[in-house]
Amino acid sequence: MPTKIKELLFGPTPKQTVDEYADLVDLGPYEEVIEDEPAETYIRVAELSNLDGIPDLKKELYDGNIVIVDIAMIKRDRLVLERALHDLQEVVSDVSGDIAGLGEDLVITTPTGIKIDRSRLGGNGSAIVM
Repeated sequence: MPTKIKELLFGPTPKQTVDEYADLVDLGPYEEVIEDEPAETYIRVAELSNLDGIPDLKKELYDGNIVIVDIAMIKRDRLVLERALHDLQEVVSDVSGDIAGLGEDLVITTPTGIKIDRSRLGGNGSAIVM
């Protein structure tokens, strides 16, 4: 379709310049750590490769932190996976927290006073696997 006909039907074509392009992938400015402001609760991310990491996760929960645990490395060993999840469930129960699966490879654990809402915002169904 010739340009003039397009302009008559759809109006003028907006012209974009390189200056208008914004890189949406760069999250650097939002990842800045503020050292001067301590918090009562932190969100920690952990990767569990064996049962040796369980004591550190328990300590974080007893300290009042939320822990997101990547269990992908122990999923192949059913016995280790069940033992790790059992240990996490015990400590969560001990501190009156909560535990839930996020997808196939992540488990979120929360300390006292923080519960996990298992419904998905803006949609139907459950956001939690466990």
